[in-house]
Amino acid sequence: MNRPRLPDHAVSGDADTTVFLLHGAYGSKDYFRSLTATLVQAGYRVVAWDAPGYGLSPLPANGLSIEHLAEAAARLIEHTGSRRNVVMGHSMGGITAPLVTRLAGDRVHGLVISATLGSFARKSAEDKVTFLKERIDPLKRGVPFRTAAESVVRSMFAPGSAGPLVDQVREVALSMSADTFCAAIEAIVNYDGLQTMREVSVPALLIAGAQDKVGRPDGMRELTAVIPDARFVCIEGAGHYSFAEQPEAFNAALLSFLAGLPRRAAA
Repeated sequence: MNRPRLPDHAVSGDADTTVFLLHGAYGSKDYFRSLTATLVQAGYRVVAWDAPGYGLSPLPANGLSIEHLAEAAARLIEHTGSRRNVVMGHSMGGITAPLVTRLAGDRVHGLVISATLGSFARKSAEDKVTFLKERIDPLKRGVPFRTAAESVVRSMFAPGSAGPLVDQVREVALSMSADTFCAAIEAIVNYDGLQTMREVSVPALLIAGAQDKVGRPDGMRELTAVIPDARFVCIEGAGHYSFAEQPEAFNAALLSFLAGLPRRAAA
């Protein structure tokens, strides 16, 4: 019997603790290059994936679902993980990551959720309508993906955000496949992960940009009452991509969390 294909991924560093980086719906592993370098320099191993349909990973014939993304990520951890593993998901990756921790069981020892409420069901009715209208309606009218996505991606950064990391995120986001993006949005809106978040059994870090209109900081702060062992950090001067907009503050929060994870988990 043929085994399911592992998602394409890049492995960096050599350490007992591996951080798995799961990107968002606008994205690929390429916008984590700087974060990967920071983690490796701090003594961690990194596995950054291209989710099915992204980068060189083919889009499954039956489309995408958060459940299938989580299953693929859990397989990746099984095959490439180390003695201690932490899953960090950004945006769509943050919706997927709690389910990954459940599927991977005792292979995962920490969870980081960046810039997402963790479940589309937690969004207000107004946010849901705006989310879909801004992202999908132009594509249905035949507008090229790059043109349709330009204003949406720009709006997800805090005013004044600039620099090479911001430029890198923008270019990665605008270079992806429209078919993959539409499949990802469908997966996001059809998933309710609230119960899965209640079942998270590892320490969790929630990171929000203070000016993020998608993973709103007030909503992310409320998740500390849902996830049993969670702490919340708000990054000032950042929107949806705080790891690129305010990398020093984001990296400090992430590294502090990783350093505080129980060492006995690696035994």
